[in-house]
Amino acid sequence: MKTIDKILYHMKREGPVTAKVLAEEFKLTTMGVRQHLQGLEEEGLVDFEDVKVKVGRPTRHWQLTRKGHGRFTDRHGDLIIQMLDSVEELFGADGLSQVVERRENQTFEQYQSQLGSASDIEEKLQILAKLREQEGYMVELHQDGDAFILIENHCPICHAAKRCPSLCQSELSVFQRLLGDNYQVERNEHIIAGERRCAYRIIKS
Repeated sequence: MKTIDKILYHMKREGPVTAKVLAEEFKLTTMGVRQHLQGLEEEGLVDFEDVKVKVGRPTRHWQLTRKGHGRFTDRHGDLIIQMLDSVEELFGADGLSQVVERRENQTFEQYQSQLGSASDIEEKLQILAKLREQEGYMVELHQDGDAFILIENHCPICHAAKRCPSLCQSELSVFQRLLGDNYQVERNEHIIAGERRCAYRIIKS
């Protein structure tokens, strides 16, 4: 993987970052990283924000632009949208709803078969995170006190979800069905709403 691709991938997964952090991550000079960042800025893939600190000069944090995020979109997004349009045209809104419901059930069954051997909620979420990572969601799992935070830094069905928002609700429903009534799943950040990532907070009911 080229250095510029590594930089873009790091920003996609971790969010805003300084040139110094990138230099340490990839064992490069800070000057070398800044040259890469300037090139990416000229292409419109990244921009920056200077963050004030208590002492000294502001720290420059680099982040992906909308165009930069677009580098990670699903290659088949346009095709899926055409298919959704065709389903709705041929079978109406009810037909489209049935397609989304069928996908939800298939996804639930696939995940459920993998989670069946888990002994507790943490193991379930670890397996779920692994499954979602394999599907391209760039997943992180963290614990926050009694809660778990499942973060998806990328959405490979983003284009389709913008065309058909019920896909997003369907995915939230899958998570809730998998974890059962003893746990509550809340989506606190949402890519479709313009945020950098999707984040789910899982707490005991």
